[in-house]
Amino acid sequence: MTTELYRIQFAGETLDGFEATDVKNNLQGLFRISDERVESLFDGTIRTLKTDLSFDDANRYRDRLIKAGADVEIVPVAAPQMVAEPESKRSVEAPRAASLSVEPMEAKAEEAEEAAPTPESTQPAAVSKSANRVPPKRPVAKPAETGHLREAPIEFTGNGGEYFGIWIINILLTIVTLGIYSAWATVRNNQYFYGNTRLDNASFQYLADPITILKGRLLALAILVVFVVLSNLYVEASILLGIGFIFAMPWIVIRSLRFQSINSAYRNVRFDFEGKYVEALMALFVWPLLNLFTFMLLTPFVTLKTHRFIANGSRFGTTPFLLNSTAGQYYSFFGKGILMGLVFGLVAWIGGELFHVVLGTLIAVVGYIAVIGYFMAGMTNLYVNSLSLEGHTFSSDLQPGRMIWIYISNSFLVMLTAGLFTPWAKVRMARYRASCTAMIVDGDLDHFVAAEDKRTSALGQELGDAFDVGIAAF
Repeated sequence: MTTELYRIQFAGETLDGFEATDVKNNLQGLFRISDERVESLFDGTIRTLKTDLSFDDANRYRDRLIKAGADVEIVPVAAPQMVAEPESKRSVEAPRAASLSVEPMEAKAEEAEEAAPTPESTQPAAVSKSANRVPPKRPVAKPAETGHLREAPIEFTGNGGEYFGIWIINILLTIVTLGIYSAWATVRNNQYFYGNTRLDNASFQYLADPITILKGRLLALAILVVFVVLSNLYVEASILLGIGFIFAMPWIVIRSLRFQSINSAYRNVRFDFEGKYVEALMALFVWPLLNLFTFMLLTPFVTLKTHRFIANGSRFGTTPFLLNSTAGQYYSFFGKGILMGLVFGLVAWIGGELFHVVLGTLIAVVGYIAVIGYFMAGMTNLYVNSLSLEGHTFSSDLQPGRMIWIYISNSFLVMLTAGLFTPWAKVRMARYRASCTAMIVDGDLDHFVAAEDKRTSALGQELGDAFDVGIAAF
């Protein structure tokens, strides 16, 4: 571990997606300083907000300032301190870099956590939606290197009418070909949604070959037929095949996740998956079995283990993703959801007993919908906000109310139109999910492209395995 000390510098720049006025208000509330003093922070002078920090403390302070919208940098104390010229003083000699001393930042790390206001308390009412998005704590790959932090929102540009043409043709051709065209339908669907999902002015790509997917499905069908025939003829064979299936499933899941990953790309850099067999076996069978023995008390822990298996096994090029969450966060999340359900259940029971059974039923239905929305949105937020990629992090702020409204209204319209609204429903949900998701980019993403050139030659042999089974994070 490095013993080098660091300082936090600020030159009056704001992160993308934040208004300067909002950032000033946020910093004023965070530091509890006067209007004149907060204005002086934005005169173009590079100021040291805090110095002589350990690496972990420096990142902790930087994360708090990022939440306020300030574009700050961590610089080793030993490095020379650069000076920027204020715009109002371009013709005169640049001033010395200034240092700002404020109480929350001068306290010890533990005291600062308690003294500093929460993001909600420092956010003014006029803060935009993107400003309210709170990026998670960010590990930095190289302590001595820093980059320009910016928020890169994810966008979905597809529309229901356009996708309807693809969707209806896929259905008709799949029926006419007795299911054979389903492999091509899968590729066309994925290519449409990947191609219309954009990050930092570039679209994602789906590169799978329909023939490979069809071969995988035919192989799975053949295995299923053999299993059914042998099970009917020999009871012992069904038992042996069942046991064999348990040990084969982790391998199949890994191959499926890898097939989906290496056929997904961004800026011509392929994703990858390198999960271990033992981790897959634990996530699929061992942890769920232990959960049953503990009367489902391990559910948050099992969910965390599954998320870690998926996230930590994933790669972008040669760079691994990392899930930074803890078991405590998952137990807190599940505990709040269970408490919400119990409160609604109690209120529904009281309403039914004291007033009318119809009222109790309505409250129970509302509670059920609220809990479902909480888990639908919260599980995604919990996973995405804990994810990092070599110093880059991700942000998700799905709202339970909005999420459940889209889900219910989509279901109603799909039933009302006998399924014809399905393309619009999928596009609507994809657009909302994208609008609530962003990547906090530290520097740029160009270095991933260089790493890809060293890896592509090893991918050819892996493209032949395709299985339509797997597990998902949410």
